[in-house]
Amino acid sequence: MDPYRLRLAHLYPDVMNIYGDRGNVIALRYRCEARGIAVEVIEVNIGDPFDPATVDIVVMGGGQDREQRRIAGDLAARGPGLKVAIEEGLPVLAVCGGFQLFGHRYIDQEGGVIAGIGVFDVETRHPGPVADRCIGDVVLATEFGDVVGFENHGGRTYLAPGQAAFGTVRRGFGNNAEDGREGARYGNAIGTYLHGSLLPKNPALADALILTALRRRYGPEASLRPLDDGPEAAAHATAAAVAGHRSRGRREPR
Repeated sequence: MDPYRLRLAHLYPDVMNIYGDRGNVIALRYRCEARGIAVEVIEVNIGDPFDPATVDIVVMGGGQDREQRRIAGDLAARGPGLKVAIEEGLPVLAVCGGFQLFGHRYIDQEGGVIAGIGVFDVETRHPGPVADRCIGDVVLATEFGDVVGFENHGGRTYLAPGQAAFGTVRRGFGNNAEDGREGARYGNAIGTYLHGSLLPKNPALADALILTALRRRYGPEASLRPLDDGPEAAAHATAAAVAGHRSRGRREPR
């Protein structure tokens, strides 16, 4: 059998790449190539041709409000195709601003509305210019095990009834510093506020995205051989310890 091959689409890497989010693509490529899986990375910027039906994984990073406004119209035009592919099982990782734009809308601190594409049944609202930002190290309980990362967002995201979260907050603020939930999950699409970058410190999550993509393309018998995750495990443990230390004296969200 020929080696596995995957195509990964990186949406708007030129503007949505805050706090090292490009590292998620680097981690996915590394973990594939270490196993002999060929990876083609397609960078999709404003106006570039892109058919979600032709790729196996989609990754989008975060950006500030002005970057979100810059790409929102282009993303909206791609929204119907992305939603069809997600309904058909396409794995997606959308971080921070990407997560917000995969929801219904983001209402900024001046009341302006940036429309999203509605993959997740969520709305994000900025509480105003005098409100504190949600900043710090995070530990989540998820179906992929504990996930660690770093959050820095002003907007508060609220999940509609029935919308699944990505994880439950153990340390940090999460979507809104109120309800103890973080991110959103729909099918194989994950939205999260976690930077850091996320995947290098969370190899189980990276491998889940890769395995989902392989099984979608090649069938349920596709598998991944183990890798030596010593450095990744050490980075994960350090991030969790730092999150625990920095959370001392601060009440965790309910």
